[in-house]
Amino acid sequence: MRTSLNNDPIVVKTTSYGKKAALLGIIPGLGQIYNRQFIKGGFFFGIMAYLVIFWRVPFQYAMWGLSTLGETPQRIEGFDTIKGDHSIFLMIDGIIYLISFLLLLWVYYLTIRDAYKVGNNRELGIQPNSFKKTLLNIWENGFPYILLTPSILFTAFLTILPLLFGILIAFTNYSSPNHIPPRSLVDWVGFDSFIGLFKLKSWSQTFYSVFSWTVIWAILSTATTFFLGLIFAVLINKKGIKFKKIWRSIFILPWAIPQFISILIFRIMFNGQFGPINNGIRAIGDMLANTHIPFLVDLAHSSYFVNGIPWLSDPFWAKFSLVAVNMWFGFPYWMILMSGVMTSIDKEMYEAADVDGATAWEKFRKITLPIVMFSTAPLLIMSFAGNFNNFNMIYLFTKGSPVIDGSTAGSTDILISWIYKLTLDLGQYNMASVVSILIFLVIAVLSIWNFRRTKAFKEEDMMS
Repeated sequence: MRTSLNNDPIVVKTTSYGKKAALLGIIPGLGQIYNRQFIKGGFFFGIMAYLVIFWRVPFQYAMWGLSTLGETPQRIEGFDTIKGDHSIFLMIDGIIYLISFLLLLWVYYLTIRDAYKVGNNRELGIQPNSFKKTLLNIWENGFPYILLTPSILFTAFLTILPLLFGILIAFTNYSSPNHIPPRSLVDWVGFDSFIGLFKLKSWSQTFYSVFSWTVIWAILSTATTFFLGLIFAVLINKKGIKFKKIWRSIFILPWAIPQFISILIFRIMFNGQFGPINNGIRAIGDMLANTHIPFLVDLAHSSYFVNGIPWLSDPFWAKFSLVAVNMWFGFPYWMILMSGVMTSIDKEMYEAADVDGATAWEKFRKITLPIVMFSTAPLLIMSFAGNFNNFNMIYLFTKGSPVIDGSTAGSTDILISWIYKLTLDLGQYNMASVVSILIFLVIAVLSIWNFRRTKAFKEEDMMS
């Protein structure tokens, strides 16, 4: 209560337009109509009526399909095929309607909030905008949101929908040969697929073998390319090296040529029967045999010089060749990146080290390496995550071979290439989905943990 100049009380009439409008807004459009925005309210109410009338039954059917995955399998009666429920189509339809429902729920919340805000403005004496002013306000102040709306829709239905579908498949028995629609139905089985991957011997042995090699592959492929790039960057930036631009151009060529073509060429070069590498090794063996020196003659008669090295048919040599070829593709990136970092290092630091009598190794260990690691540590973690899923290198070079008897994966298969075989070759979609989820969890945990340990992350966190 306020007082006038004569100390007489002035009664201020208070209303609760905002709360009333919000409560009426539970039915879309009524809150706006209460705030005398009749066109806007009629628009919201019309949309609500349309959804209730035309979407209610399809939405109920979609939720039924998502929860049950169908109840009637396809059957054959005489010469006729009676169509049944397709579990996968029902799941996808259910996810589409579920995402649409969540988006509409968000819009529903915005309509209630709009009614509440306009009602509060009425309490302050601010008149609600007319429909024309509302459209003008949306255009002027909500233009960024108008442009972002298509992106939200595309993200919801082109990114989130496949992601949810891939996750949900892991909780079903969608697999060949007994649960492939439309001939058979797919059922929800909870965590049975996860438990089977770790407990069933037929799955667990393969999973542990592939997972261990995936980790080893990711570490080796990342470390070898990183340190080889570091070595070349140090050599090229060393004082006294002439034609540095030419050397950089030569060493960047492996990275510039399309990897697809290069991998296929390397596959031919490492062929055990007619590949040029083994032909060269056999030629060296013939030369050693003609020396008539007993030690060299015995060496020439070893299987490697007679038959060549089984690059792609022996598990060890297949893995060795994979890492070696990957070094060829990976080191130019690190070389160029580290060369840029090294050129930005203050020369006075090296001059001060020279005055103190530091050796070349000490200058590298105390100055160059810490600065390079500080700048490249986040990229090193990203490279590890990329190599964890380096499908192209594995599939194009070895296709996961050599084959392991009684296993669904080859000796050089990593998790991502094993998933490819589980889906396209074996039809084990539920297990492939389980492995995909495990890959995501492993990479996410390792990446976050390592990012938080890097000095670059810590300094950024301190600055913020």
